[in-house]
Amino acid sequence: MTVYIAEEFTAAEADVLRRYFTNLDQPVFALVNLPEVVKGALFARYSRTALSLRRLFLKEFVGELDIEGDRSIDATVGLRRAEELYDTVFFEYGDDSVAQLGGVHLACEQASNVLTKILEWGRLMSYLEQSTRYIAYDQRLGGRYRYYRDPEILTSALGTRYVADMDRMFDGYSGLVPQLQEFFRAVEPKDPADSDFAYRTAIKARALDSIRGMLPSASLSNVGIYGTGQAYEALLLRMRAHPLPEARTYADMMLTELRKVVPSFLKRVDIPDRGVRTSGYMSDNHHTMEALTDTIFGDSVGGPVGDDTLELVDFDPDGEIKVVTAILYPHTSLSERTVDARVRQMTVDERLDIIKGYVGNRSNRRHRPGRAFERTDYRFDVLGDYGAFRDLQRHRMLTIDWQQLSTRHGYVRPAAVDAAGVADQFDSVMERSAALYTDLAEDHPAQASYAVSLAYRVRYSMQFNAREAMHMLELRTGPQGHEAYRRVCQRMHTQISEIAGHKALAEAMKFVDHSVEPTLGRLEAQRRADEKRSGRDSG
Repeated sequence: MTVYIAEEFTAAEADVLRRYFTNLDQPVFALVNLPEVVKGALFARYSRTALSLRRLFLKEFVGELDIEGDRSIDATVGLRRAEELYDTVFFEYGDDSVAQLGGVHLACEQASNVLTKILEWGRLMSYLEQSTRYIAYDQRLGGRYRYYRDPEILTSALGTRYVADMDRMFDGYSGLVPQLQEFFRAVEPKDPADSDFAYRTAIKARALDSIRGMLPSASLSNVGIYGTGQAYEALLLRMRAHPLPEARTYADMMLTELRKVVPSFLKRVDIPDRGVRTSGYMSDNHHTMEALTDTIFGDSVGGPVGDDTLELVDFDPDGEIKVVTAILYPHTSLSERTVDARVRQMTVDERLDIIKGYVGNRSNRRHRPGRAFERTDYRFDVLGDYGAFRDLQRHRMLTIDWQQLSTRHGYVRPAAVDAAGVADQFDSVMERSAALYTDLAEDHPAQASYAVSLAYRVRYSMQFNAREAMHMLELRTGPQGHEAYRRVCQRMHTQISEIAGHKALAEAMKFVDHSVEPTLGRLEAQRRADEKRSGRDSG
């Protein structure tokens, strides 16, 4: 059984595609010879469609482009440009900064949800991932459900069991898609003022939100990545050292395609005394720490099963004082120590006035104060469902790390599942997920996470400064967001105020929304989108 499903294109389609994509038959490929705005628009649309990027390009984009002048181009054979200067400066002299000047748009398709978190590790890259909110996973790819089929598992004694259990889990999810949509239509009838499109989209999003936890982490996703040559090199070195075989296989495909576009920037990746040695160092360290941790803790499980937890484990009691110092510092000619000493002599009200003046009149959440808010930070230990973690993990201006996904911490069943009377179907999928995970873990520990449904909890830590807190907590508590990560971010905001005692900083985050999620949280966003479309049409 093949791991990846190759797309089929007509001769005419292939003739167009080979001008802009570095291959036509692999799940990893680079975009070339297209305007930057088109690449960006393709990736933006990518997250909300079940179509592959190449099919999306043919269906929605190629008709808007003048492609006559590109007839002679064939991107699938690789692009060789004048690289002597790069070879001299970058490879021979090791000036890494040169590799920050060339970027690549890369599509990574048919990647498991375990792999997507590995792909999205780096801070200095941009990502767009296929959404479980807008795309129903009852659709098949090449006649089969969309989950990763690991070759090692398939050729093992558990191969037949793995496919059968995955299919049953997808059957359970697929059966509830129409049921949950019907449930939400009954709970929230259509307002005559809303368009059919806005209402249908909101209903679908709410239904898929409620049951996305049934999907196993092996579920396939498409990820669009933009990064520099230097960022890709760092990503590939990590992936080549990763214990998950899928990550190493993907790294090889990515390296092949990237070398068609920016070969000089990636020469060191597989050179024995350069990249190979670095990946070996990473792999050795991972195994060393696994062994040391096992010696210290064994297989002990921390925390109660059955509850989400969120704990502010580290903060600076003087955080607000230091923020005030940072606010004033660039407007003086004094040393920071001198400014800090004066700030500590101020009354609380005086410091509050300075913070309020710095924050100013924020009329929307995109109005954020400057870098002084980066002077203090917060570290949280979180135990919550993997689905919410997937959304929060994509915030890059923070430090996040997580433990291996398993079923040991129990799962979260959304209230809507109970209200719709389908709890038994949901629980049945969770039980199957746990049983398959347990059996896989013995012989395939790196791949066992594929069996874990997104509703199961994972433990992770997040550390971020007050400026990133303002951005993330205001964004992720919006009523259109998923209830799981809304709860996490609401609690973070409360703890910054009440436990850290940073009430002025918490108050500055005025767009954090502590309201209970409306039944159709996405509907208001769809209404605004309708208004924008109407405005364009009338214009």
